[in-house]
Amino acid sequence: METRILGTDEKDIQEAARILREGGLVAFPTETVYGLGADAMNDEAVGKVYAAKGRPSDNPMIVHIASPAELLTLTDSVTEDMEKLARAFWPGPLTMVVAAKPAVSRITTGGLDTVAVRMPDNEITLRLIREAGMPLAGPSANLSGHPSPTSAAHVYDDLQGRIDAVIQGEICRVGIESTVVDMTAAEPVILRPGVITASELGAVLHKTVTIDPAVLQKPTIHSDGSLLETGDDFKPKSPGMKYKHYAPKAEMIIFTGEPEKVRLAIAAEKLERVEFGQKVGVLIYDSDKPEEAAHEFFSQLRAFDKSGVDVILAAALKEDGVGLAVMNRMFKSAGYNIREVE
Repeated sequence: METRILGTDEKDIQEAARILREGGLVAFPTETVYGLGADAMNDEAVGKVYAAKGRPSDNPMIVHIASPAELLTLTDSVTEDMEKLARAFWPGPLTMVVAAKPAVSRITTGGLDTVAVRMPDNEITLRLIREAGMPLAGPSANLSGHPSPTSAAHVYDDLQGRIDAVIQGEICRVGIESTVVDMTAAEPVILRPGVITASELGAVLHKTVTIDPAVLQKPTIHSDGSLLETGDDFKPKSPGMKYKHYAPKAEMIIFTGEPEKVRLAIAAEKLERVEFGQKVGVLIYDSDKPEEAAHEFFSQLRAFDKSGVDVILAAALKEDGVGLAVMNRMFKSAGYNIREVE
């Protein structure tokens, strides 16, 4: 299969929409990361997404819509809280998990009776959804487990020959995936942290928004260093809850502790590794500017992959607000390879 590079003019958007209506796959830009689009109601088309990405079939996909009113095509239950969040944060990097209508492909939902929905803040993709006339299943447009793509070039690196087309939009300005909040119970619960925080959601809803304990829990590590995955009976409601994600090719170590001691420990580790002939990448972000870390993180992992580093040494951020979202990705990227600095 030849993967075409499409632009953003009307003709190219119409061509991308045609591909989608015919059951094909088109990667599209959003404000968070690039998504891999397919007709969310078409079992065969969505099955192609799993195949192209090498994605586990119980890992649900986020469905993208072009207006809040389109929620009613996916669910019969739109609550007052859902309407409040849509008014406050759509279009934007917020995904709501809601009860799914029978018409929604259970391949899209990972076999669940719930569906994750968001309205992306990207006019190109909103035009595409409207032109295609369908909600789009749109997981990140990368090979499963690789760092998420924040540019069309990243998508092409991973998926050329596996999908029909890539729309070449701007580099994603947020840089990490959306916040996912479960709206199927009385109390909203964050299933995946993002740049929209629990406190911001709570301020709009005038109630406490909690974070699923699975987000905060560090998994057990085997004695050989391998990651103990969540049990086979666990059915994730959101992408990113069950499987190792976002991994670069190189070994990655996260250093935690007092910032100055962490910097010294990273410098010492780098010197030792270089003396052994290894190529070292270093990630140190300002904890007071977590939005910058979110924007840069995945693109820097991919740059390290391109340059062939042997090891990546990263300093942890404070695990609150947007910092929690960045660390969620960083821990998964490193396979929870954490070194505590005392």
